[in-house]
Amino acid sequence: MQLPALGTRRLLDLDRQHVWHPYSPMPGHADPLVITSAAGVRLRLAEPIGEVHELIDGMSSWWSAIHGYNHPVLNAAAHAQLERMSHVMFGGLTHEPAVRLATRLVEITPQPLRHVFFADSGSVAVEVAIKMCLQYWRSAGRPAKRRLFTWRGGYHGDTWQPMSVCDPDGGMHALWSGALPRQVFAEAPPAGFDAGPDPAYAAHVRELIARHAHELAAVIVEPVVQNAGGMRFHSPAHLTMLREACDEHGVLLVFDEIATGFGRTGELFAAEHAGVAPDIMCVGKALTGGYLTMAATLCTSRIAEGIARGEVPVLAHGPTFMANPLAAAVANASLELLLTQDWRHEVKRIETGLRDGLAPAADLPGVRDVRVLGAIGVVQLDHRLDAAAMTAATRAAVRHGVWLRPFGDLLYTMPPYITTDADIAGICAAVCSAATASS
Repeated sequence: MQLPALGTRRLLDLDRQHVWHPYSPMPGHADPLVITSAAGVRLRLAEPIGEVHELIDGMSSWWSAIHGYNHPVLNAAAHAQLERMSHVMFGGLTHEPAVRLATRLVEITPQPLRHVFFADSGSVAVEVAIKMCLQYWRSAGRPAKRRLFTWRGGYHGDTWQPMSVCDPDGGMHALWSGALPRQVFAEAPPAGFDAGPDPAYAAHVRELIARHAHELAAVIVEPVVQNAGGMRFHSPAHLTMLREACDEHGVLLVFDEIATGFGRTGELFAAEHAGVAPDIMCVGKALTGGYLTMAATLCTSRIAEGIARGEVPVLAHGPTFMANPLAAAVANASLELLLTQDWRHEVKRIETGLRDGLAPAADLPGVRDVRVLGAIGVVQLDHRLDAAAMTAATRAAVRHGVWLRPFGDLLYTMPPYITTDADIAGICAAVCSAATASS
């Protein structure tokens, strides 16, 4: 049975009454744009805005839709799996899509990672990673090792433990700083992918890890790119330094690759820029090509076997939709699609287009910095956007036929890998227009 369609006005009225959107009050200050369909890199509007009927998606739906929308290969994978089964519980059962996906993830991630725990979102994948670390040390007879170390400027999700390792002052979760577990924070890593090693910073981090090693379960960071915490890039040399310090002082190392994984930074995983392997890695977002929610936490045999030797030999975690067959089937198709094409060339092409197209923004009033790495382009302003400025920036981009989602002092884009050179140029023009409108 097909439900009758809602008119745009009725839909927006109901949305305002009942739907709580992310990072928004209830009810919201402004109506969201209504999207009726999506294909390629374009989102179709229910009603035109001026002459604009569709928007180029400069955000890959929060960095997940790397192949664009309505892709025939991913559609076919979803339809084929639907005809077999859309879901079955993973407790006591298994199925081919999950086994294939776990095997493929082990093949393409750094070599020591051997075991895959499926989760249903990036935040939950980080929760699982932290639980693994705490239980590993408890199983080893060292329950006092339960704090986490990270650097400022990070973002790891909106659930409880991940919030505790987000930036405690300038981040989105400062409201909860008195209630969250107290973790150990270093200063943010020096900015710049090409900055190289910083001996003074390395000494600062090493000293903190050494001082707190007796109580640290793990170090957790976003490798190379700090994403929602500020879209900052840092030298891969800092990852090498963290690996050495963790090994020296008996601390586990966790990489949150939820945003950076699957090619976004120019390497399949950002850790590869440093040639460093963590003890635990979290992936998500682009895992299913933006089709369905799914994430995974990978760990080494050392972690899995250490937990198995403990008083509670199991990892007591089991989401209802863990290893959902439909999501796993689409994820397998998405990975095959990515890895059988020259994704490096496409990401490099986008990087070149973003460098050229965003360069003029450096001369605009109110712009503090312009930076690009892989398929990530960032324009940082010298002021934070209030609600009015954010609305003005978004509207300016929409007038150019582009969807962007500004936040804080940032205008940025992370487009799908299929975005053409012409569309990249259009995205860059929209970012520059948004910067002008928000100054």
